[in-house]
Amino acid sequence: MEQKVKRYYQLKQKHKEIEQELSELRGAITTYCAEQGVNELEFGSYKVKLVHQERKDYDDKKLYDALPDPEVWRLLSKTDASKVASLLKLNVISEEAVKDTFQIKAITLLQVDKK
Repeated sequence: MEQKVKRYYQLKQKHKEIEQELSELRGAITTYCAEQGVNELEFGSYKVKLVHQERKDYDDKKLYDALPDPEVWRLLSKTDASKVASLLKLNVISEEAVKDTFQIKAITLLQVDKK
């Protein structure tokens, strides 16, 4: 079991290093694309595509204040945009009730595929 714990620790450390490197590479690639003013590029046998999206970033206090029914808040327990979207879709809560509880946050996803 000690070997498994040791291996787990080693992999977690490697995972952190990989995540850091991925973050740095992603930043460099997205910056390059922005400087070139493009959302798609090809490098050799690789195709790079930037996908721009908007994401709602909810404010816990504002959302709690906007949801008068404590039972609904318990369904969320912690603000999670996908849970809020599900409750909106099911008509458990209304768009009007939560309209001032979030900010729209623009994000850019990076996709790299091999041709």
